[in-house]
Amino acid sequence: MHLAKHSLVSALAACALLLLPATSIGESVLVGAGSASAGQEFRIVIPSVLRVLENRYPVSLVAESTGNWSAQQRLVVASNMKRGFCVTLRVSVPEVQAWRLRTPQVRDITQEAVRDGYRLCASRPGRYALVLNHEFDAATQRSAFGALLWPVQTDITAL
Repeated sequence: MHLAKHSLVSALAACALLLLPATSIGESVLVGAGSASAGQEFRIVIPSVLRVLENRYPVSLVAESTGNWSAQQRLVVASNMKRGFCVTLRVSVPEVQAWRLRTPQVRDITQEAVRDGYRLCASRPGRYALVLNHEFDAATQRSAFGALLWPVQTDITAL
C-alpha cells in the first residue's frame, strides 16, 4: 500500500510539472561581460478608405408643369485619404439638354463645372454629407412630359 501511495504522489507531481508553463522553469545565462538588449520597431499601417455611405436619389423623375425635371440627391462619403477625393457627376441620357447643380456651401468642398458635368472635391479626410439639387431641361418638347429615369452618373476618385 505504501508503494502504491508513493507512486500516486510521484505521478501527481509529474503531472503538476507538465502543467507549468515552459518559461517558468527555464533559466537564462549571460555569457561574457557585455549586456543584453534588443530593440523593437513597430509600424502601424492604416489602410486607405474611400467609402460611399449613402447615394440616395429618385429612380425616376416626373416632369413639372414647365416640362422640365428637378430632383434632390443625398450623397454621404467617408474618407481617410490625406489629399481628399473628388466626385464627378455626368448626365448619361440624351433627353436632358441643360443641367444645373446647386449645392449648399459645405466646408472643405469645392464645386466646379467640367466639360460634361460637375466636379465636387474634398481637400481633406472626413465624413461629408452633401445635398445636391439638380434641375434638368428637356431636350425636346416630346420628352418633356414623360418620366425620366435618373440621368446622373456618379464617379468617385481619390486624390
